[in-house]
Amino acid sequence: MYFIGYDIGSSSIKVALVNTTTGKSVGVHKEPPVEMSILAPKKGWAEQNPSDWWDHLCKATRVLLSQYSIQNKDIKGIGISYQMHGLVVIDKKGIVVRNAIIWCDSRAVKIGEQAYKDLGAENCATHLLNSPANFTASKLKWVKENEPDIYKRIYKAMLPGDYIAYKLSDAVTTSTPGLSEGTFWDFQEQKISQWLLDYYEIDNKLLPDLVPTFGVQGVVSKTAALQSGLAAGTPILYRAGDQPNNALSLNIFNPGEVAMTCGTSGVVYAITNTISTKEHTRINNFAHVNFLSSCPRIGKLLCINGAGIQYRWLLHNLDVSSYEEMNELAASVPIGSDGVLLLPFGNGAERMLNNRTIGTQLFNINLNRHTKSHLCRAAIEGIAFAFVYGLEIMMSDGLIPSVIRAGNDNLFQSKIFSITIASLIDKEIEIYNTTGAIGAARACALHKGNFDSFGEFTTNDYITTYTPADTTVDYKAAYKCWKKKLELQLKNC
Repeated sequence: MYFIGYDIGSSSIKVALVNTTTGKSVGVHKEPPVEMSILAPKKGWAEQNPSDWWDHLCKATRVLLSQYSIQNKDIKGIGISYQMHGLVVIDKKGIVVRNAIIWCDSRAVKIGEQAYKDLGAENCATHLLNSPANFTASKLKWVKENEPDIYKRIYKAMLPGDYIAYKLSDAVTTSTPGLSEGTFWDFQEQKISQWLLDYYEIDNKLLPDLVPTFGVQGVVSKTAALQSGLAAGTPILYRAGDQPNNALSLNIFNPGEVAMTCGTSGVVYAITNTISTKEHTRINNFAHVNFLSSCPRIGKLLCINGAGIQYRWLLHNLDVSSYEEMNELAASVPIGSDGVLLLPFGNGAERMLNNRTIGTQLFNINLNRHTKSHLCRAAIEGIAFAFVYGLEIMMSDGLIPSVIRAGNDNLFQSKIFSITIASLIDKEIEIYNTTGAIGAARACALHKGNFDSFGEFTTNDYITTYTPADTTVDYKAAYKCWKKKLELQLKNC
């Protein structure tokens, strides 16, 4: 018997099959083979057609079932992971009335900033745990203000994962973590933030019905069965945004546990048990997948836009053939890159820097001494230092890290990168070979609440542990110089 997991990303749709008893991955497939396009009708906008997600999901499902000769009746549950903060709107017939406004779209920034000002910092911090910012509620308000004819047609407003669940089941539902990521949830009142909806003049009838994160959220309809190849009646047992789901994939559920990723951008996602925050403008706070009002589990999310994209830029602009070669070049240079410093913030405004845009900057290059090896090391260190800087912000907000885990992808495959972070925060970093789609599939087993045993599923994923260096003097000295340079640039920005 098997569980199937879907990871609805902005670049591709990944589908995974796992054994229901052992949690072991049977196979993974993604569609399309090349990255999906993101539409940008205007500067700062980012849209996708939700129908494309569904079409790719259906194709990927059929391919995977056929490839491994799996009968659809043997699929016992569906888990869904999805790109966070997006907005999908449908009419009463279930037809999408405009393209989805996805996570990286910035059109609603000013709306969120004005709401934060009008509603008050303390109110937003204590009830939403966030500024309304550019989240889903603000995006829906943008549609109301700028596309009134479309707004009048809206029957329900959903997150991307809600839309996929709807296409599978014909049921329009969402979860508490989902509402919190859209800033629709009031943590003090433990209900939909009606006061925010009133401020935005949004009818709460537009929001989907609430279902548990784990449990039967709906079953595959006959229409969806014909399109996807799944069996009618197959239950949807789990749904979560990609970062909470990534944490779940790494068995991160309890206070002090931290998940990290470093792809194009970098993310630190840490669990706490308090619904209070003083860094709500630099850190996002959402209900984690195992959140209960009686036992709160809050996921603190810190995003670093300028992360892996910086290293990729060097790959494309230096005379090198691969990341492996870049890592070898970096390893030939001592800690601190012989004084070369790189601030890796060249991918737009950084929330953890209070939404400043300082760009990528290089310092202290000596044209007679420094080489591309120094640039590679400075880039790796600069990105690692940005993670440490972010962790310091999170620790000032009450995080006490106990366990740190990361997937075996992108920069966490670099020994220099991982050991630099481990040495500066004096914590081991455990590396696991797992993916969001596999995690979503395994999460189906949690609908009965057996969280303590979930770690057994991830045991076979373990690869290695990066431990702090025997001596951290050089790491600390290099980070001190980097941090001093960053703070000087922030003063001048």
